[in-house]
Amino acid sequence: MKILTINTHSLVEENYRVKTEIFIDTVLRERPYIIALQEVNQTIAEPAAEGVFGGYVPCGDNVTVRRDNHALTVSEGLRKQGLEYNWTWLPLKKGYDKFDEGIAIFGLEPILETSVIQISRVDDYNDWKTRKALGIKSRGGWFYSVHTGWWGDEDDPFSKQWERLFAALPKNERVWLMGDFNNPAEVRGEGYDLMLSRGWQDCYAAAEKKDGGITVPGAIDGWRDKPDLYSGMRIDLILCNEKVNIRSCRTAFDGVNEPVVSDHFGVIAETE
Repeated sequence: MKILTINTHSLVEENYRVKTEIFIDTVLRERPYIIALQEVNQTIAEPAAEGVFGGYVPCGDNVTVRRDNHALTVSEGLRKQGLEYNWTWLPLKKGYDKFDEGIAIFGLEPILETSVIQISRVDDYNDWKTRKALGIKSRGGWFYSVHTGWWGDEDDPFSKQWERLFAALPKNERVWLMGDFNNPAEVRGEGYDLMLSRGWQDCYAAAEKKDGGITVPGAIDGWRDKPDLYSGMRIDLILCNEKVNIRSCRTAFDGVNEPVVSDHFGVIAETE
């Protein structure tokens, strides 16, 4: 089973269309069982998409998918090539004053249930610190796309967000968390260590075969005040609440394995 996660920075990237085609071509080749996406944008002023979207499962009421929705673009691009995923998308907040910024998750098997977990202190579309986790259940367990805040945030520190997430996750089932955690694995005594102390397995650390692991090669939004300390971070992770044999874990879209498509590299893990 392959799992892929990436913060897409969608619609913001230069040469967005070209990069999206690169992403679609890679998915066609790798065929991940699950794909978790963050910063999945659509333009607020864009008309709503019409018709039936292949494989789309709403995760709640009043979710409008617009014509340039990145998840929809990826789904339709894959369908045209004969690969259909089941998927869902959740808008979280206003991004760059013109986007509905959200998270999405794709699965090859039918979606049995969806789950939305509020992890930020605030739930306000106009507050950029609003954060949620979006999950789907399939035969392989529960899979969540996650985009958390920072350890040192004075308003809503990561430790509080993690406690809210941890308390609301399904119990007595296998759970995977995938996404942009904004907590460098290289820093001790902060968010990464907190997650592992609760028994979560980092697929990269557990992998039999792996590369350097860096997912952010330089300063990006949210980290520009610390460009020297945090240039070269591993903040995009795939975690599991059970010990699983991981054959390999590598960065994706890093300019080596595939062309760069975002300000984050992706992570792809393969389990037995």
